[in-house]
Amino acid sequence: MERNLVLSVRVGAAGHGTRGLTAAAVNAEEAGFDQVWAGNDIFGPPGIAGLASMLLGTSRISVGAGVLDPVSIHPAQIAQLASGFQEMSGDRFLLGLGAGSDLFLSWGGLKPAKPVVRTREAIVAIRELTRGRSPAGVPGAGDFWSGQARIQQPRPVPIYVGAMGPKMLEMTGRYADGALPLCLPPRQVYRAMEQISTGAAKAGRSVADLDVAACLWCSIDTDAAAARRLLARHIAHYSGSLSTDALIANGFDPEEFARTQQLVLDGDEDAAIETVLASSTMLGLGIAGGVGEVVEQCGLLVEAGARHVSFGPPMGPDALDAVALLGKEVLPVLRSEFGG
Repeated sequence: MERNLVLSVRVGAAGHGTRGLTAAAVNAEEAGFDQVWAGNDIFGPPGIAGLASMLLGTSRISVGAGVLDPVSIHPAQIAQLASGFQEMSGDRFLLGLGAGSDLFLSWGGLKPAKPVVRTREAIVAIRELTRGRSPAGVPGAGDFWSGQARIQQPRPVPIYVGAMGPKMLEMTGRYADGALPLCLPPRQVYRAMEQISTGAAKAGRSVADLDVAACLWCSIDTDAAAARRLLARHIAHYSGSLSTDALIANGFDPEEFARTQQLVLDGDEDAAIETVLASSTMLGLGIAGGVGEVVEQCGLLVEAGARHVSFGPPMGPDALDAVALLGKEVLPVLRSEFGG
């Protein structure tokens, strides 16, 4: 199934507040994006309230939960929320599911099943519930449902999965409508699509049947140097949280990231930023620069087969200005050259 090019933006719930998320959604809609995504981590900002406000504050753009976990929120409750969001918005809601962080879940005394299992069961169950059916007896939904497990006022919703590892990506290909892999570096989307394709084939379909978002770190500004410095700061702060295997697989030096992380831990942020900027590879974890550089790098992804580019933090020195700049200068070029 051929898909038009989809362009989305991810806004962090932290620091925005519900009103700030609403303003961000309105800003993204005015800029011409197709989708805007916001998160809801357990013990984090009240993302669900933000999602409702974002849907009520907009009229065209699709609003996605990126992501809800089916451990701290029961799948039946997620199905109820998703159906309600669909009804209030005229079917503009996108449900993103993820396994959730075992560490964060443990803070609440929650001891869930393995990540792939709990996410798969949630996808299958929520799909049944939002279509007015009970998950009881449905393969893959878990064996704990009763035939009475039905929600009132169901409404179908597209289900995306925030997936990173190969097992989760393959499961996504088998069961979900879309995928939200964090692509560090951007070319990681190709490996994700291969793994999703493997799962899709097992379900008798193609990766083209799913909306696979290349979720990028992007920093853009009219001052290209300022944009690169902001991305360098972001990379410096996250350099110790990246998968060593993924770094090696993509040609990066894990020791370089370890040294950078130590500089941050030692309180020398400026030195850490300069290390990233001086590296021949580290800035390649994301996309940064002026309009021309961002268009060129996104264009390479689309030419290679990506049909959904999702722009995420750090975005730019001023987040609202960055979204406006993307909407005015980047999105029209991508749509003109690649369709959608």
